[in-house]
This record gives sequence, C-alpha cells and structure tokens, in this order.
Amino acid sequence: MKKIIATIAVLALTLSVKAQDVPKVKFSGYLETYYSYDFNQPDPNNRPSFVYSHNRHNEVNLNLAFIKANYDNDKVRANVALMAGTYTNANLSAEPGVLKNIYEANAGLKLSKTANLWIDAGIFASHIGFESAVSKDCWVLTRNIASENTPYYETGAKLSYGTSNGQFLATLLYLNGWQKINRPDGNSKPAGGMQLTYKPNSKLTLNYSNYIGSEGQNAVRVHRIYHNFYAVAQLSEKFGLTAGFDYGTQQKTKGKSAKSKVLSPVLIAQYKFDPKWAIAARAEYYKDKDGVFIATGTSNGFKTMGYSLNLDYSPISNAVVRLEGKVYDSKDQIFTRNGSMVNQDAALTASIAVAF
Repeated sequence: MKKIIATIAVLALTLSVKAQDVPKVKFSGYLETYYSYDFNQPDPNNRPSFVYSHNRHNEVNLNLAFIKANYDNDKVRANVALMAGTYTNANLSAEPGVLKNIYEANAGLKLSKTANLWIDAGIFASHIGFESAVSKDCWVLTRNIASENTPYYETGAKLSYGTSNGQFLATLLYLNGWQKINRPDGNSKPAGGMQLTYKPNSKLTLNYSNYIGSEGQNAVRVHRIYHNFYAVAQLSEKFGLTAGFDYGTQQKTKGKSAKSKVLSPVLIAQYKFDPKWAIAARAEYYKDKDGVFIATGTSNGFKTMGYSLNLDYSPISNAVVRLEGKVYDSKDQIFTRNGSMVNQDAALTASIAVAF
C-alpha cells in the first residue's frame, strides 16, 4: 500500500512539473455598450454611411464584444477571438457566413532563436492607423473619418522584426485585399503593405504604414496606394498629443495615368486632470473629391471637417465611461435632416467599456 501511495505521489509531482512547463492559454474579453443620438434624426436609424462604429441612432446597443484566447510559448503563438455587435454588422457585412464573427484568428512562428523575428498568418488587426475597433484604447470615444474608412482588419501573412529594446518594429505584409477576409471574386492580384514603428522613448511613438493593391475585377481593376503617418507624444503625465496624416491615390481608369486623391489630417489632444478623469478634443479634415471611399454624388465630393469633444471617467483601470459630442461640417449638402439636404451633422454618444 505504501508503495502504491509513493508511486501516486511521484506521478502527481511529475505531472505537476510538466504542467508548469507548458504555457497556459490566456483568456480575455472586451465589451462596449453605447447610446448615440444623431440630431439629424436619420430614418432608418443608421448614422451616415461612412460611420461604422457606434452607428445606430437613438437606441442602446452593443458596439463590440469579443472573447479571446491567446497562446504563446516564445516559439509559437496563436490568437482566436469571436465577436458580436453593431460594429460587426456594419464592418463585416461583405464577409460570408460565420467569418462575420471573427475578430482575430492567427498563428505565428518565431524564425530565430536570438532575434525577435516572426511570421504570422491569418486574420489580424489592421496595420494602418492609430485608432482600433477597441474604443477603450482610443483617446476619443468614436473613430475619426480616416480610421472608419481604412481597414479595421486584414487577412494574409506578415513578417515582423523588432529590436530587443522595443524601440523599432518593422513589418512586411502579404494581404488578400483592402479589409478583406476572402479575396474578391474575379480579382487575382494580392495586395501588400509595410509598417515601420519607432519609439525612441516611452513618451514618443512615430509610425509610417502603407498599402499597395488593386480594386475591382481583373478586366477593370485599378491600382490603389495608401500612406498613413502618425505621431503620439505624451508631453507630460497629464497632457498628450496625437497627429496623423493619411494620403492615398487610386487610378481613375485601368491603364490610364489619371488618379483620384484622398487626404486626411487629424489632431487629438488629451488632458488627464485627475487619475480617473480625462478630456480630449479632436479636429479632422477629410477630402475625397472623386468618391474613392465616400461617394456623395455632389460637385465637390466629400470635403468635410470634423470636431469632437470627449469626457472620460475610469472608476477602475480596465473600465471607462465616456461621453462625446461630435459635429461634421461639409462643403456640400451631403447629410439629410427632415427630408432636406444639409451641410452639417451632429451627434451625442455615450458608452461603457470594460476589458477583462
């Protein structure tokens, strides 16, 4: 009997040691509810067509919720996250079947024993822009126009290298297209991109990202090139600035040199006047005369200024209650109010976001 007990004890100890050597899968989640009131009172209750996050008017709703599993043993890594919400309905409406509910699904392999060199493949967050679908991580509750109209997600493979001190990261990407999980039927050309991020210290981040691809079926496809620059500067413990500039071109007709141009500067200032309270203001401009991303059918196209003012309350570090007022002011009458076309659109949005 003593031998049996001793054997069981040794076996239990062995299994315990082995279990400690195996990295555990980490689970996390995010949930954000919101209420948005658009003073133009759209019918049906969708905000302007270029708005994809927090896009329902006059109703309490779920913007984004996901559950994520992460595995990493320093040689192999993987991420899987499933999501739901109005963000999902608006942003992935073109994706087939259950792919609409995939927030992230990728796997990676470390290519060097000494260097931080990885290859990853699957569905992952976009490499373009400083604002993501996770509102809690952004300085302003809703997204700027450029972030709304560049990819939130992308599918393909990427090769990334980071320095050991974390100051520099370079990524090369092979993609299925501009915010696509499945490559569009009739388009045989893949897309690609690059991202360079430099953090000389903990208070400054500089980033350049680009995208090169083609849009439309092979017979009529046109080339698209897009550039994104941004800098995030934490000038003090309380005050920070984010400045971004996007510039893109797209052929008007296949085989022709004429190009449509899109540009968008944005500036955000954030001030934390208390450990739990912060305010932020954003000013932006978006010009898309030929309707590459935002078609209006008007003579000047989409030429719009945006202004936002944001108030945050974080009772704990992983949760935030937010209130934002936003105004769009367009050169042309592109918004609808009481059946008439107008130049302006204003909205008030509140949200509660929790990460766990």
